[in-house]
Amino acid sequence: MTGRDHVPSLKNLVIVIKGGGEMATGLACRLFNANFRHLVMLETDMPMAVRRCVSFCEVVYDGAITVEGITARKAGDLSEISRIWDVGEIPLLVDPGWAVIPDLAPHVVVDAIIAKKNLGTDMGEAPLVIGLGPGFCAGEDVHCVIETNRGHDLGRIIGKGPAQADTGVPGTICGVSGERVLRAPCDGLFDAVCAIGDLVTKGQVLGHVGKMPVTAKIDGMIRGLIRNRTRVPAGCKIGDIDPRGDAAVYDTISEKARAVGGAVLEAILNQYNR
Repeated sequence: MTGRDHVPSLKNLVIVIKGGGEMATGLACRLFNANFRHLVMLETDMPMAVRRCVSFCEVVYDGAITVEGITARKAGDLSEISRIWDVGEIPLLVDPGWAVIPDLAPHVVVDAIIAKKNLGTDMGEAPLVIGLGPGFCAGEDVHCVIETNRGHDLGRIIGKGPAQADTGVPGTICGVSGERVLRAPCDGLFDAVCAIGDLVTKGQVLGHVGKMPVTAKIDGMIRGLIRNRTRVPAGCKIGDIDPRGDAAVYDTISEKARAVGGAVLEAILNQYNR
């Protein structure tokens, strides 16, 4: 594999992205559109995404997924990565422990898991290690942190210190915040009776966890929903309703993911475009 001992042209930088959810996918697309074509995404064997239409982690189940014209494909092992690069796609490996990072010897590692805590990322993984959101401290466990909290500082590159603490409050859309998030009422298997893109009304039953109903708290469009028959704990986020209704968009990257992706791009250029 391409190593980091020799710094290639920008488009040949090896960039590892930990995670394949909505935020990781948005930044992967941003980098791909900027002609960074040696991207590798690493995921768990059973990822759970809400905004599945714009989450490359779905390739773990479906083999491939295309978001805004960019295709990610599941790689069985390291030997398949170059082949996927050669056809202009993004490889995603199931590697929850990130064991392949030493073999890839990346120039950049981005922790885009959005776990709200550091699961083990450190500055020794690459010459440039970037953490997204709370849980990281620039100068201690990563080289820089990208602010992910909506507001004035969204997308800010932090060179020293942490991002803003997790507020636990979902972003506001049309004045609606917590009410738009669907959460599991109990432990159990989620069975949906609606799908992403459906228009729903307040009080409508959207599915069940075990025998407990999951109901809409607002009118709107289902923008995200976890995979059917997923086992979830009580309180787990399982869906998202957009109060904009038929004006909502569920199959393109969010403005937040684009902003964060642009900040990652800026950080990489600051490091390597000298």
